[in-house]
Amino acid sequence: MTLPTDLNAPLFDRAKALIPGGVNSPVRAFRAVGGTPRFITRGQGAYIWDANGQRFIDYIGSWGPMILGHGHPAVLQAVHKAIGEGLSFGAPTEREVELAEAILRHLPSMEMLRLVSSGTEAGMSAIRLARGATGRSKIIKFNGCYHGHADALLVKAGSGLATFGHATSAGVPEVVVQDTLVLEYNDVAQLEEAFALHGASIACVIMEPIAGNMNFVRASIPFMRRARELCTRHGALLILDEVMTGFRVALGGAQSLYAQAIPGFEPDLTVLGKVIGGGMPLAAFGGKRAVMEQLAPLGPVYQAGTLSGNPVATACGLATLREVAQPGFYEALARRTRSLIEGLAQAARAEGVALCGDSEGGMMGFFLLPELPRDYPAVLRSDGARFNRLFHGLLDRGVYIAPALYEAGFVSAAHTAEDVEATVAAARKVFAQLAAQ
Repeated sequence: MTLPTDLNAPLFDRAKALIPGGVNSPVRAFRAVGGTPRFITRGQGAYIWDANGQRFIDYIGSWGPMILGHGHPAVLQAVHKAIGEGLSFGAPTEREVELAEAILRHLPSMEMLRLVSSGTEAGMSAIRLARGATGRSKIIKFNGCYHGHADALLVKAGSGLATFGHATSAGVPEVVVQDTLVLEYNDVAQLEEAFALHGASIACVIMEPIAGNMNFVRASIPFMRRARELCTRHGALLILDEVMTGFRVALGGAQSLYAQAIPGFEPDLTVLGKVIGGGMPLAAFGGKRAVMEQLAPLGPVYQAGTLSGNPVATACGLATLREVAQPGFYEALARRTRSLIEGLAQAARAEGVALCGDSEGGMMGFFLLPELPRDYPAVLRSDGARFNRLFHGLLDRGVYIAPALYEAGFVSAAHTAEDVEATVAAARKVFAQLAAQ
């Protein structure tokens, strides 16, 4: 729907004159789907409004943090109180301790943690810590998993397992990524071969337990079990990047789900973000005491941050964690998310459109494919042009999903059955158009 006076377009023009691409994070620019990005003016509950005053059912939720929805009263009350006490001190506060206690209470694999300001910072620091703790330099990551934009992680696969990765961004020297090995997600044989070749020099394996940057792809139980076994055998650290999944898919994160299927399963380090900040810039990394005590000021691995543990951000995060810890919260959230995925699949089938989807807790994803992909090459078989038409068809009907084929979606506790019904109804109309094209 094009309104008579579109206020988003002139805002975008102003932004492009001042900010590269007109945005402060690339996916916001709508380059993948085309068109003009919506400039958001406010959010409440499950909804956001753009500069034109158009309301959207929001399935981005600030890319995951808004698990309670926008403007939750308990969160706003905590933030307003914290603002009145001071914005930043550059000194310890009791609230940092309280937030650490709240996080560790639900993640038994972690005995200590360090608060930082972004997921990129947390992932980068966890890898530095792993290298420092093991005295090794090589790391393994997986094709399609995203761990922030630290130089050593902006890597694509080399020509074979004996060949390390190549930088995917200008400005990243090859020497910086020469110790990064990129493997295919869910490929047990390839992981075994990598450890056979490089096991004595691998500091860590870092992975998303549910990859949310190739939409929604789970690590299989055999893959996760073998990763844990190989890291233990070779003295490498297993890092789970739960920036997206932590407190989003379950109260104990995705690692709690794998622990149910793999007796004794624990990562050595965990990277957290998004939900633990409740929508404010806050992240963390943590693990066993013996590893975490390698960090300055106790140990030789340096890490610091002027705004780490910011008192307003920690207030926001604490209030959010208190709400999600309420009995039945995740069960209700998971039911609502499953109802959305099931509704979309049913609507697509009714119109003869291939669609498959999956969800866990309040995280979900769907593909215009006949079956769920298990790795990035399979995800790439998705029809990008068809997804773009779906995206804009939903946007025109007041439903805001991620403006990129390879991003997961998020349902909040504020989404109602009526919101899901409206979304499915809008999607069915778009599916009918896709089937006719």
